[in-house]
Amino acid sequence: MGTDYSKYRMTFDFHTHTTYSHGLIRPHGKGTMEENVQAAIACGLDAVAISDHGPGHMFYGMDRKKIPEMKAEIERLRKKYPQIRIWFSVEANVIQNGGNCLDVRQSEFGDFDFVNAGYHYGITRGYMIPNFLAGHGIAAPGMRKKLMDKNTAMTVDAVRRNRLKILTHPGDKGDFDIERIARACGETGTWMEISTWHSHLTVEEIRTAMKDERVQFVISSDAHTPDRVGSFRGGLDRALEAGLPTERIVNIEKVG
Repeated sequence: MGTDYSKYRMTFDFHTHTTYSHGLIRPHGKGTMEENVQAAIACGLDAVAISDHGPGHMFYGMDRKKIPEMKAEIERLRKKYPQIRIWFSVEANVIQNGGNCLDVRQSEFGDFDFVNAGYHYGITRGYMIPNFLAGHGIAAPGMRKKLMDKNTAMTVDAVRRNRLKILTHPGDKGDFDIERIARACGETGTWMEISTWHSHLTVEEIRTAMKDERVQFVISSDAHTPDRVGSFRGGLDRALEAGLPTERIVNIEKVG
């Protein structure tokens, strides 16, 4: 039998993108901030976050110079839509820079209500080319093991060296040791994301991560179009299949 989604409600979606995630030719995110907020209200969310891609992404990172403009728009929307909480966030890119392992500087954290972070292609100093090749079957087993160690180390450093709200789609775009990453998230209180856009966390990855009882999970839409804001069904399906108690998912509540 399938999941009876009427028995569950998503309370917030802290991972949504807008036209400020801009590609080289056209916006990567297709909706405006206001359209995302309107979509969040329409699907009954209590809160929504605008979390465009970090500025270090070569293809669709936000423009640092536009952060004041983005903050001003958030303030305008808060006044216009008092019925929902609106947060200003960013999906920073995990990199290996010998510092905080993010493309968002520590000095910039104060620009945001909170910071999410995840690994993506399209960034420098993050083993992008080897991970891309490995992901497309062009890598020796020994190379993949070394990549896993490097990917895991920079991710764990990013989690431990920063105050992150969410580690987005862990396990995506490369090989990662989910057990080690979950330990770091449990130690720091960083939520591990079950994405409805990406396939990670997978069912098996959820089972691995949930062994650390300190870890809490969050389901996110990773919406790049307003119609996907508030999407939670695919993530909930994987969580239930893995045997994850919904009490450990911070933005899902049972209803009825």
